[in-house]
Amino acid sequence: MAPLAALAIVLAGVGALFAAVRRLLNRTKRVGIAVIVDPDEHTRVDAEGAVHSVQAADLTLPADVVERIWDPHHLERLARTYWRFLSRATLGIVHVRYTNSGRYVVAFAKPFTLLSFHPPDYHLDDDVGIVRWRIRKGLLVAQHGRESDGYLEIEVRRCERVGGDRVRLHVRVEVANFYPMIASRIAMWVYKATQSRIHVIVTHAFLRSLAKLDLAESRVQRFPQRMAHIRRLRPREVKREAEQEVERDPIRSARR
Repeated sequence: MAPLAALAIVLAGVGALFAAVRRLLNRTKRVGIAVIVDPDEHTRVDAEGAVHSVQAADLTLPADVVERIWDPHHLERLARTYWRFLSRATLGIVHVRYTNSGRYVVAFAKPFTLLSFHPPDYHLDDDVGIVRWRIRKGLLVAQHGRESDGYLEIEVRRCERVGGDRVRLHVRVEVANFYPMIASRIAMWVYKATQSRIHVIVTHAFLRSLAKLDLAESRVQRFPQRMAHIRRLRPREVKREAEQEVERDPIRSARR
C-alpha cells in the first residue's frame, strides 16, 4: 500500500499546487481567444476498465499567425508546451525527462515515474496536426495496461474563418485505452474523484493558456526552425525528414 499512499499524496499535491499557480500562469497577454468545448461524454470507461478522456477547446487566432505556425517546428513546440505547462502548474514537482527511448513524467525524481511514453509520432497536413505519445508504463498505469495500445494525443484541426482575418482551430487533448492503477488496486470511483478530476482541470487550463500562444522551445528539436517550410508530414515520412535534417546539419550529425 505504500506506493499507493505516496501516489495519493502526489495527486493531492498536484491539485493544490495547480490552484496556487493558476493566477501566475494567466498573466501573459493573449493573442487569441480559447473557449472550452468538451464533448458531452468527455470521460468514459469501457467494459474492460480502459479510460477514454477528451478535453477540447476552440482557439481563435489571427489568420496570418496560423499560417506562420502551421509547420512541424511549431507542432513540436506545442508538444513541449504541454509538458512545460504541467511542470509549471505543479511548481516543478511533476516534470518530464527526455531520453532517446521515450518521455518520463516524474514526480520529484526518477524512481517516482508516474507515466512513461514512447517517443512521439507526428502527423501534419493542410488541415490537421497531431502529436501522439504511446503509453509504456508507470506508477499510474495498471499492470495489464502497460505496453498496450494506450496513448496521449494532442490534435489541432483547422476550421472555418471567423470574420475576415481570424481562423478557428479546434484543439483536442485525448487519452485513450488508459488503464489506471488506482482503479485496479482500489476502485474506479476513487480514480474519477482524484486523478481523473485533476487531469481534466489541468488540461482545461492548458487549453485556455494556448490563447497566449506562448509556445515553448523544444528540448529535442526533432524539427528545427529551418524545417518550417515543410507543410505536410505523414507518419512514415517523419523519421526520414528528421534524418535528412540531421545529415544537413554537421553539428547535430556530430552529436549523433
